[in-house]
Amino acid sequence: MGEALSHVLQRYVNRVPPRAVSASGIMIRTADGHEVIDGFGGAAVACLGYGNQRVRAAMLAQLDRIAYVHTSVFTSTPAEELAELLVGRAAGGLTHALFLSGGAEAMEAALKLTRQYFLEIGQPQRTRFIARQQGFHGNTLGALGASSNPRMKAAFHPLISDAFSHVSTPFAYHHQRADENAGAYSQRLVAELEVEFQRLGPGNVAAFIAETVVGSTTGSVTAPAGYFAGVREVCHRHGALLILDEVMCGMGRTGTLNAWEQEGVAPDIQMNSKGLGGGYQPIAAIQIQGRVVDALKAGSGTLLHGHTYSGHPVACAAALEVQRIVAEENLLANVRAMSTVLFDRLNDRFGNHAHIGDIRGRGLFATVEFVEDRAGK
Repeated sequence: MGEALSHVLQRYVNRVPPRAVSASGIMIRTADGHEVIDGFGGAAVACLGYGNQRVRAAMLAQLDRIAYVHTSVFTSTPAEELAELLVGRAAGGLTHALFLSGGAEAMEAALKLTRQYFLEIGQPQRTRFIARQQGFHGNTLGALGASSNPRMKAAFHPLISDAFSHVSTPFAYHHQRADENAGAYSQRLVAELEVEFQRLGPGNVAAFIAETVVGSTTGSVTAPAGYFAGVREVCHRHGALLILDEVMCGMGRTGTLNAWEQEGVAPDIQMNSKGLGGGYQPIAAIQIQGRVVDALKAGSGTLLHGHTYSGHPVACAAALEVQRIVAEENLLANVRAMSTVLFDRLNDRFGNHAHIGDIRGRGLFATVEFVEDRAGK
């Protein structure tokens, strides 16, 4: 199915993957005539499927108006309207949005904004970031530093900052002890975070970083009840920010627009991508608490960050239409309804399978974990 020759540097450099030439709904068609069901939506991206005509029309209309502006000079109508949709209600205190081109860019922006915030309020000593083991936040160097994926990081350790350290991620299937319930497990994890704050010096910690529902590294892992309230309290007590990475789990995949809504805890900075634009254009966002933005306004008045394609008007127009469709077609309610069907059928079919250890997740963000030995996990 592959091409004989390619001048594209492919991810697997010794083979050329099938060439996709068209797509609609859940089907991708290749140059040699095969049709493939894209059950994963690319990299968990294509939340509306392929070929949505409303999104196409919105992109074409924006191209006819203006395709590109640089955000050091101009804003654009689709960027303003997308920000209004995401943070106009100031849900959880998030009042501003910055639009970028991918999840790793969003992570880098969150790290730099956090650093600048503490410079603006006169706390330059806060240079340490605590993240979690078995977490992944992107492939750029700052994002890799926050990540804990040995396979992705090994070659680049000499280039990665030592500003990052890691604590345990909530992963009850493998790490909750037999003698503790969910509450005790949650308390143990929060206590571990407190110990790490003390090790680093609480006044030196800038932020704690976590995926609200852990994505690709562990597969749809949810935290025990009370965990996020506990880590929020630790961060607040020590003056650090809470950064939640919802690049994969956000924008409705778990049944609410923001996965943190189901935890009852709002972040200081949040990242979104994948389901934000549904793959129709490269786009990501960070959403920011008003007090963080207020510090910049009262201080330098300048955001020390930006990219050539930040706030791209066509990307914002595509994402805006995707989110309008999600709202108008009640797709979040559908995620919640179909989640019950999905998990019922997964448990019916695989719940007693000798090589299925765990069936987990939230909404339509689900994982089945294969094991060699069910008893030994």
